Amino acid sequence: MTGFFSKKETQSNDRPEGKLLTCYSCGLYKDCITPKMQPYGNFDKRIINIGEAPGTVDDQEGKPWQGKTGRLLQRIYERLGVDLFEDCVNINAVSCRPMKNGKNRLPSNVEIECCRKSVLSLIKLYKPKLVVLLGNAAIYSVLGTRWKGSLNGVNEWRGFAIPDLEFNTWICPVFHPSFVERSLEDQPVTQIVWGQDLQNAFYKLNEKLSVYNKPEITFLEDISMLDSLIKTGQTISFDYETTGIKPHAKGHKIVCCSIAVSEDKVYVFEMPGKIELCKPFINILKDKNIRKMAHNCKFEENWSYEILGTRVRGWLWDSMLAAHILDNRAGITGLKFQTFVNFGIQDYSVGVKSYLEAENSNDINKVETLMQVKKGKQELMEYCALDSIYQYRLAVKQIKEFEIRNLPF
Repeated sequence: MTGFFSKKETQSNDRPEGKLLTCYSCGLYKDCITPKMQPYGNFDKRIINIGEAPGTVDDQEGKPWQGKTGRLLQRIYERLGVDLFEDCVNINAVSCRPMKNGKNRLPSNVEIECCRKSVLSLIKLYKPKLVVLLGNAAIYSVLGTRWKGSLNGVNEWRGFAIPDLEFNTWICPVFHPSFVERSLEDQPVTQIVWGQDLQNAFYKLNEKLSVYNKPEITFLEDISMLDSLIKTGQTISFDYETTGIKPHAKGHKIVCCSIAVSEDKVYVFEMPGKIELCKPFINILKDKNIRKMAHNCKFEENWSYEILGTRVRGWLWDSMLAAHILDNRAGITGLKFQTFVNFGIQDYSVGVKSYLEAENSNDINKVETLMQVKKGKQELMEYCALDSIYQYRLAVKQIKEFEIRNLPF
């Protein structure tokens, strides 16, 4: 099943197909009663709500959330101790009412893009503690500038509280009230989920964004140094960059490896081509008293066995498996996605991603080509190092969440 938004749609430019993104190029303002609807609300609790677009009644009244779905949103907010208009400021992904044959319609992605600069400027101006994204259009408007992959609609994003480092605010996607209203008869559980997501979002009003130190990356030229750097009793996160997904075909290699020893410090090195030179690292893998973490640890386990000839002892945590236990929705357990929704860090694989890809799981990719160029080698090894650091941070956070939920681990 394809996503709500295509990859092309999430990679919009300021001039898609040569069109300048302005109110003039959009044109919606020409046909509505209240063009370029202004923000509405007193903002007492520093919440910005971003909806889809003005509806019929909104356009007539000149302010958002005046119709039936607006009343539904007011009621749920009131139940949760928030006044929609006193405590919040309210805007839409598109500021003018979209119509077709005189009736409301969904805004197009280009129309959302035409309003995007205005939306982002308002977030910067108001400096909210919390931004609530109500539905797909709001998600595309804000997260479409941050997440480089397919957005796949609200079902993939709802329930997360994303720490946005640029705006210094929590971004919380939830269902749009019109979707909840349509679901009341056939899927009443939607309203329960909606209420829980909003309640969890409002909890963030009293929580500051976590601040992490810039990762300290140390490049090791001689891996014999590992004997003195990694000691029995430590907890580490490690990651491989390899010539493919599966290690079984002839010619496959572990190109480089990173070992994070804390949430801030990581070592990265090129894997020696001769097995005897890998012994300091193999000793770490064999030491059951060095506790090990990875994201999808079966990958590191398989490559260690096939290429280095050893099983990994002392596994402590698999952050991909933990992500699935905490939330079993499809498509959200990858490390890049988890790093974004948990730490607000956008995809850091852009420079190397194409070199990591191969047509089939046993095929050899182009990583070794990247390693032949000084800049490419550094980019790949930094990427590998960041994988380990972010996995370590994610594991620490997940372990705390398991403890809060009283889950066994």
